[in-house]
Amino acid sequence: MKKILVIGAGRSSVTLIKYLLDNASENNWHVRVADFSEDLAKQAVGKAPNGSAIFFNVIDDNQRISEISCADIVISMLPATMHITVAKDCVRLKKNLVTASYVSNEIADLDKSAKQAGVLLLNEIGVDPGIDHMSAMAVIDDIKARGGELKSFRSFCGGLVHPEYDNNPWNYKFTWNPRNVVLAGQGTAQYIKEARYKYLPYSKLFERTDIMSILDAGEFEGYANRDSLGYREAYGLENISTLYRGTLRRKGYAEAWNIFVQLGLTDDSFKLEHSEYISNRDFVNMFLPYDKSLSLEEKICKQFGFALDSVIFQKIAWLGMFEEDVIGIKDASPAELLQAILENKWALGSKDKDMLVMQHQFEFLLDGKENRLNSSLLVFGEDPRYTAMAKTVGLPVAIATKLILTGQIQSKGVRIPISKDIYIPVLKELSENGINFIEELV
Repeated sequence: MKKILVIGAGRSSVTLIKYLLDNASENNWHVRVADFSEDLAKQAVGKAPNGSAIFFNVIDDNQRISEISCADIVISMLPATMHITVAKDCVRLKKNLVTASYVSNEIADLDKSAKQAGVLLLNEIGVDPGIDHMSAMAVIDDIKARGGELKSFRSFCGGLVHPEYDNNPWNYKFTWNPRNVVLAGQGTAQYIKEARYKYLPYSKLFERTDIMSILDAGEFEGYANRDSLGYREAYGLENISTLYRGTLRRKGYAEAWNIFVQLGLTDDSFKLEHSEYISNRDFVNMFLPYDKSLSLEEKICKQFGFALDSVIFQKIAWLGMFEEDVIGIKDASPAELLQAILENKWALGSKDKDMLVMQHQFEFLLDGKENRLNSSLLVFGEDPRYTAMAKTVGLPVAIATKLILTGQIQSKGVRIPISKDIYIPVLKELSENGINFIEELV
């Protein structure tokens, strides 16, 4: 019996664990789910005969090494910064590892030792990164195989609320880690446009958006991800003129979110004094100029040049930012306090569903003609637990795990899913599970 160790049973793991348990008997697997919350692990396993759940503390060296030693393959769904500890053990103990997170510099440094140990550390096999890599490479490789030349590649992805449950003025609800949403975009975005390097600081990020319609899901706006330049080499597009990766939101989101950025409410670099006593109203007021002749509402309108009856003001007011409510978090940064406020308003309801949207935009020369191709994906969640986000993150991880265990993926070292031996079989099974891209010449 092959033993699969899944570390982390959070919201992105539910579909992954369900897939493994559903296929455990047929493949003679035992799925061991480990989480710091034993209750969460038990909830994920349920009464599955081929599953078990345990309390797991990743910083407990003895427990971590013991559990990894007993496994045939390890799946880490921990926060990204915690993967390196698990990865080092996997190399030393000669165990394959699968994660959905970006390859950090520390993980990348394990490539040589992983190859020497004969193990695979497969990263970025979730949705973004993951499905985006695989679906993009399938088109890029096809265009190249037909003698085409890529001139422009733009890729966008977003986790949003299902249109039928989109009932707030922001047209947004949390479908993944709220902290990552609040901190999104911090740093400097880097991309290339028509052979010119572009650098976009965080303070300007939400002022420059692209508007697009995707299939029948309506209009969206996209803002730049932090680093697009690194994908030129990974995708074999070193000479491409335009390369841009971005995040999708509904039209109008960025303009309103930018108010929080400009105020400083998304800053995570310091703690607020006596934050447990700060009301929402006082929180906003702390970041505006002192002027006792104006109300808070009047000050924010004056500072940013919008009116009390404007759409932006109404969005901010809907969040309760002008109310006397007290969140009550001790030693909170501005970003942490803002996150807590948003979690009260942007949580998926008990009957809500979410939506995952992705679109790749290609421009290429083929047979002397210029072509434009859009490859688009829409995935809808089933309920607040089995979300589109959980499905698109978890299924690629689970499918890749199966392919490694059955010997269909035999790569070694630190890898991401950009080669045919990985992306062809994974995309095939994703398609069988309803994750299909629609390609359109435009």
